[in-house]
Amino acid sequence: MSSDDNLGDSSQPIESREDRARQRAVPSSRLARFGTFSRLVSSVAGGMAAEGARRLVSGDSLSARDLLLTPGNVQRMTDRLSHLRGAAMKMGQMISMDSGDFLPPELAKILATLRDQANFMPAKQLDSVLKQEWGPDWRKQFRWFNPRPIAAASIGQVHKALTRDGQELAIKVQYPGIADSIDSDVDNVMTLLRVSGFAPPELEIDALLTEAKKQLHEEADYHREGAQMEMYRERLSGAEGFVVPRLHKELTRDRILAMSFEEGSSIEELENETDERRDEVTSRLMRLVARELFEFGVMQTDPNFANFRYRKETGEIVLLDFGACRAVDPDVGNAYRRLLTAGLAADKTAILDEALAAGFMSPIVIEKHRDRVEKMVDIIVDEMTQDAPFDFGDRAFVPLLREEGYAIAEDRETWILPPIETLFVQRKVSGTALLGARLKAKVNIRQIVEEVLANTDPLPAKAA
Repeated sequence: MSSDDNLGDSSQPIESREDRARQRAVPSSRLARFGTFSRLVSSVAGGMAAEGARRLVSGDSLSARDLLLTPGNVQRMTDRLSHLRGAAMKMGQMISMDSGDFLPPELAKILATLRDQANFMPAKQLDSVLKQEWGPDWRKQFRWFNPRPIAAASIGQVHKALTRDGQELAIKVQYPGIADSIDSDVDNVMTLLRVSGFAPPELEIDALLTEAKKQLHEEADYHREGAQMEMYRERLSGAEGFVVPRLHKELTRDRILAMSFEEGSSIEELENETDERRDEVTSRLMRLVARELFEFGVMQTDPNFANFRYRKETGEIVLLDFGACRAVDPDVGNAYRRLLTAGLAADKTAILDEALAAGFMSPIVIEKHRDRVEKMVDIIVDEMTQDAPFDFGDRAFVPLLREEGYAIAEDRETWILPPIETLFVQRKVSGTALLGARLKAKVNIRQIVEEVLANTDPLPAKAA
């Protein structure tokens, strides 16, 4: 074997039994993916029938949820969605991140597993993708290319490589057939959740599914992601504490995104750092969210923890994965500005007025549940507007909000889908807050919001 044929990196460990177990070819055709969904539904139904028969014999009570969420069915759903990857897995991750406090714990467990677990392509399938994108002699561009991915996610997997001229790169390789299967995958996942009785009501709306498909198509466009990464690198060039990879344009293709490899450990490593370091890094991330919303007019809307890496020596945060970047609708950004301004002033009447004007809340909710709404506003204002560090680790107020929110949600007449664009902003805000809670950080949110609002102007209105 010549050196050009050697895909391995001698610095990496020999492939383990666990690695081999996680190598599963991605079903790339629509027929194959539909067949996988069909087998999942059939196996889950079979599991429910078997569990129902067992309970009848033993005289136990029957519940649709208990029949569905047996350990065997939980494993089947997790395993099949991990195998499919693509939009199927991404939808599970999105629902889990967005609704973690409100989903049944059994379903939340399934979806949380999808955030942390992904199979990766066998070497033969990987080589096939690379040949299609780079040509049959693709190996000649590298001193080495590690076939074992350093990360595997829903749409692609990432490999480390060293070019002939000595550049250490991270190479994101998109799974075959993923881009073409997005629409059908989203429909199939939602059908599965509806049949299971676990589709959150707000997700049973065509407009949201259409927007989810649009975002996933954008995430599968690696040229677009490369451009967004370059934009963030430019925007943050003068900001200390952030690192954005450099795009390698010559090696980037439709299904390959090449960038500089940036060292860093899991963001959860911050849990082992001092209180001061955890607070400072979380404060920096919160400030970035505010700048995205009110200054950049662009927001990376996927706050998955894996999209942040931590450098212990410098305290820097490496930002990864710019496929979910979206332009902030000026109307939405300015609505948040007015809402936060009212909140900072503790003007609860103005808060309700702005929430109604922005479409965050419907008039019928105020009409029928004013006491509950005002109680929720009181809780939020009291927690978030103190000119003192907010303790993200103390989530005692969350059950209080959930209790009032559930009571309102039981009234179907009050259901309303907020403006689609606000859902993506809220996803980033709530996901970053979850990271702060994980790190038990304490951050003066009021101070950050006041400073960013004072240093920015309202976003310019969209051209007619």
